[in-house]
Amino acid sequence: MVGRNGSSDKIDLLIYGPSRPILENGFPQEKFILHAAETRHDLERLTPATLQKMRGVAVTYHTVHADKAALALFPKLEIVASFGVGYDHVDSSYAREHNIVVTNTPDVLTEEVADVAMGLLIATLREFVKADRYLRSGQWSTQNYPLSAGSLRDRTVGIVGMGRIGQAIARRLEACRVPVVYHSRKPAQGVSHKHYAGLIEMAKAVDTLVVIVPGGAGTAKMINAEVMKALGPRGVIINVARGSVVDEPALITALKSGTILAAGLDVFEKEPNVPDELRAMQNVVLLPHIGSASVVTRNAMDQLVVDNLKAWFAGKPPLTPVVETPVKGR
Repeated sequence: MVGRNGSSDKIDLLIYGPSRPILENGFPQEKFILHAAETRHDLERLTPATLQKMRGVAVTYHTVHADKAALALFPKLEIVASFGVGYDHVDSSYAREHNIVVTNTPDVLTEEVADVAMGLLIATLREFVKADRYLRSGQWSTQNYPLSAGSLRDRTVGIVGMGRIGQAIARRLEACRVPVVYHSRKPAQGVSHKHYAGLIEMAKAVDTLVVIVPGGAGTAKMINAEVMKALGPRGVIINVARGSVVDEPALITALKSGTILAAGLDVFEKEPNVPDELRAMQNVVLLPHIGSASVVTRNAMDQLVVDNLKAWFAGKPPLTPVVETPVKGR
């Protein structure tokens, strides 16, 4: 097995983050040596000799940061295979400058996340969680549950981001006969829905936002107080992107004041910590970042991490390199 550095020895790989059986069992022992570091503290405890040998890193969750300081620990690093479609936790700029390939796991989670977005939207509008608590408390025996203020039937949904998952959400909304428009930096190829170049302009034209954009500096707090005010008192925000994309304090204020009606959140700014104010609200549905969290989908994501690493060290192009680190000459 010959890698980029010309060595014919076994290939040292690091599993950085929570342990995953498919990764642990996915690499033949005659070709690979696996190392593990579940936390940053574990990573920094690895010996310099071990760090020197590492040629590939599998980052197994978005809360584990493969930033410049972490990547700089590996002088022979060739590839970072990241678990998840978002990779804002990996310093792709540093990787590109140092000829390190970064991969992610798109496509295999698209439909799963779109399902959760749609379920979260309906649960938020029709108050499923609140109604469940109402029934369990015994109140239904004394009076019927109040009519829900929200419904899909009289809404227009603006999707913030129209990549693979955004388009899958749009297909579901179309099947429910819900009008869809979207905002992105430029019109998405092959998408017939109306495109808004300006987010505020779109927020004024709709009453529901479904947020599915990448995290990172470019999208930090893009759903801010101004957007919420434009959305209006019937407004609903569904976030299945990254917690950093929504200004969390502004959202809490908007929900308390009636600036918007409700929110459904699968992601939060400082996971797994969720503000007590959100936890106490009745007009918010909260999920513990489960967008792709089914056995079948997470297994497929794990397998794609393995397949990217194995392809690279077999001298082939990785299956899903990110745009910042394109692969040439393989």
